[in-house]
Amino acid sequence: MTRLYEYQIYGVNTLFELDDQQRIRLLHLSSAPLPDAEDIPEQRKHASVLVELQLTGFNQPGHKGTRLSNTMPGAALTFQHIEQQEDRLSITQAYEQACSLIVTTHIQFFPGIRIVNVWNEITNTGTEPFGIEYISSLHIVGVNSTGSSLPYTANHLYLPHNSWTGENQWQKYSLPELGLLYALDGEKLQDSTKVISVSNNSSWSCSQFAPIGILENDYTGMTTFWQLESNGAWHWELSDAALGKELALRLSGPTELHNHWWKNLQAGASFSTIPVAFGAIPGGWQEAVWELTRYRRAIRRPNEDNRYLPIIFNDYMNCLSGDPTTEKEFPLIDAAATAGCEYFVIDCGWYSDGYWWDNVGEWQPSEQRFPGGLIEVIQYIKSKGMIAGLWLEIEVMGINSKLAASLPDDWFFMRHGKRIIDHSRYHLDFRNSQVRDYATSVIHRLVQDYGIGYIKMDYNITTGIGTDQHSDSMGDGLLEHNRAYLQWLDDIFAAYPELVIENCGSGGMRHDYQMLARHSIQSITDQTEYVRNGAIAAACAANVTPEQAAIWSYPLREGDREEVIFNMVNTMLLRIHQSGHLSELTEDRLILVKQAIDVYKDIRSYIPMGRPVWLTGIPLIDDEWFSFGIETADRLYLAVWRTHSLNDHFSATYSTQSIQSVTQLYPNPAADENTSYYVHGNTIHFNFKQNKIARLYEIRTDHNEAR
Repeated sequence: MTRLYEYQIYGVNTLFELDDQQRIRLLHLSSAPLPDAEDIPEQRKHASVLVELQLTGFNQPGHKGTRLSNTMPGAALTFQHIEQQEDRLSITQAYEQACSLIVTTHIQFFPGIRIVNVWNEITNTGTEPFGIEYISSLHIVGVNSTGSSLPYTANHLYLPHNSWTGENQWQKYSLPELGLLYALDGEKLQDSTKVISVSNNSSWSCSQFAPIGILENDYTGMTTFWQLESNGAWHWELSDAALGKELALRLSGPTELHNHWWKNLQAGASFSTIPVAFGAIPGGWQEAVWELTRYRRAIRRPNEDNRYLPIIFNDYMNCLSGDPTTEKEFPLIDAAATAGCEYFVIDCGWYSDGYWWDNVGEWQPSEQRFPGGLIEVIQYIKSKGMIAGLWLEIEVMGINSKLAASLPDDWFFMRHGKRIIDHSRYHLDFRNSQVRDYATSVIHRLVQDYGIGYIKMDYNITTGIGTDQHSDSMGDGLLEHNRAYLQWLDDIFAAYPELVIENCGSGGMRHDYQMLARHSIQSITDQTEYVRNGAIAAACAANVTPEQAAIWSYPLREGDREEVIFNMVNTMLLRIHQSGHLSELTEDRLILVKQAIDVYKDIRSYIPMGRPVWLTGIPLIDDEWFSFGIETADRLYLAVWRTHSLNDHFSATYSTQSIQSVTQLYPNPAADENTSYYVHGNTIHFNFKQNKIARLYEIRTDHNEAR
């Protein structure tokens, strides 16, 4: 006899079936209504094992190619019990043959959010160790199931490509375009060998892709989406299943096959997978982003920075570029204060007399750069009513650092008996308690002795695949280091809850939600070309909540009025990271900076409560026109950009609300001779007379209409 377990929690419906062999199957995890279990084909039920688990020395029956399915003892786990504790389900399975183990699957639900967070915990209950090659965080079969022969052709996969200075570039694909074809086996007896997979190696969690995927089904109107929460390596894959009739999704942290990860689990020891977020809702890509935005806000560390969105001046981008001195800083501090900035951050270079890249690590201020001491500059910042900040890169030491030369190898990532060198730096290993103590002492000194309230925590190198020192595998060393670093961050925030620590990884190379559940602000990009910077800004709220997304504005020395406006609009619906040689701007251009900051101060309280909208689609970096908005109950703040186009006209339709009024917020429309707009029904028509123009509008709507 089979037994069903049905749960309806916070809008997410979950269905398990326990068969007569005590195998439990996950048949439904979605906000769609619960199906009738009798209508689900037996092939799908058979494929729907709850946990894929491959141990070293075990067979992998029916396995084809490199897909991580049909694992053993994953397929042989037997059900023990299921327990609901408030808003969490815990399902425990066991294996008691060639070894002894238990696996508990945790499914966390969230009030008002149609997303679950899932992870697995495995414990060795035997007397001998065993090797783990792969364990899923979530395995689900029947993704966007249509109940017909359309599992592939009706789906479109959105992937967020990532690159240094080219972050958050979403592309849409059909599954056949990625090589996944329908029912290839002529006898219909086997699945294909093809998988669509995305892996990340190294400690830049977003080096090639953000750890997110969205699968939209045009036939059913359902969209499935996921977010892997790892500040290092991760892997996900999409394949056919149930003899080619369904889609299967497997989400996990590192694997042996893809990430050089292997875990030798000792008797009595436990291991937890990375957590992953998963949702399946009616609607499309944008609805999935809205749900992810709510979820990201729910899991984030509560902090004042994300409530008030203070304005940060940083002296790096298209400004001092890592060459700060007292003489250069003072006029910038004056100009930043005049413009209305609330934080002033001294970026890289403050700790070295000259070239500093390969000798960092001691974090002591340069007396040559600051003859009166760094504290003199910090006190001047405070005298202007701003909070002072400093740049730091705590996870590295330069190969020419005297301190690094004096330290033992177990402070650093090692492979094959040698320290790993990346871009002339060594990488510290935060599993070592002495490393953590040293890093903590640096933070204490900067906060307590210098009185800083902001740290730009940069991260410009990577570990590669990991370290083989004191680890079961290189990937295991990396995972343990990443988790130790997160614990260190938690300790720092506990000690200094008001300290703002910006997460920066050469811009946006580490914008995952292990880091951003802790950090209140994320550097989105190092793009120095302001026009392309606008397109990155207009896309980034799909990956990061808008109140965490810091975008540079850097008016150029030799710019003009429209260049300043474009720079400022880039930032005004996100977080302002002001830079540029403000002290050298003409008065009229500096006034434009101040006007934008004043407008931002008027509207910034709406950003943390609003949701990101793309009325004209999410842009790519070289699009000719694009827009981005923040929507609240009764208004939409909409930014519109023209980059390089032969067309002066652009239109945006607000299909979900009735437009009551449209007002240009920035720049002041009274002095605007280059743009105009008119409203027809729910469509706004824009006319921008030249290239490289941006504007910000407020659209008032009928707030009585349903959102």
